[in-house]
Amino acid sequence: MSKFSKKKSGELPAVSTASLPDIVFMLLFFFMTVTVMKDSSLKVMNNLPSASEVKKLEKKDRVIYIFVGKPTPEYTKVFGTEPKIQLNDKFAKPSEVGDFILMERAKKSQDLQNVLTTALKVDRDANMGLISDIKQELRKVNALKVNYTTSTGDAFANLQ
Repeated sequence: MSKFSKKKSGELPAVSTASLPDIVFMLLFFFMTVTVMKDSSLKVMNNLPSASEVKKLEKKDRVIYIFVGKPTPEYTKVFGTEPKIQLNDKFAKPSEVGDFILMERAKKSQDLQNVLTTALKVDRDANMGLISDIKQELRKVNALKVNYTTSTGDAFANLQ
């Protein structure tokens, strides 16, 4: 008689699934913290002009967006077809732009308040008078860092 016995079969042991719920919840929490939700839905048509010299903005958390364009078809019955200003999820007048910038600036941390950029996403068919009014309001609140958002392409295509 021997003290040691040989294994009778060469089968692998079953995989333990005891830690599987922990792994699933860890992945769930990871994706919940990393995922960025959409800030606002676009209520204006935004056919951006083309430009050949385009530079991408590096840090999106330092940008305040102002959309300008004709209202989408679902809003044309209420607001007409003239270009409108969209601040977050509502239409606004040019006189409300300064207050909007001050509120958005107050939401940011103290070290980011001085480096904020205002990005104007303006439809190529919007009139320049409205853009000029927006720029005057930005000057009043000392938001002098302005970026015009464009799409990459031939700048001469805008003349048509």
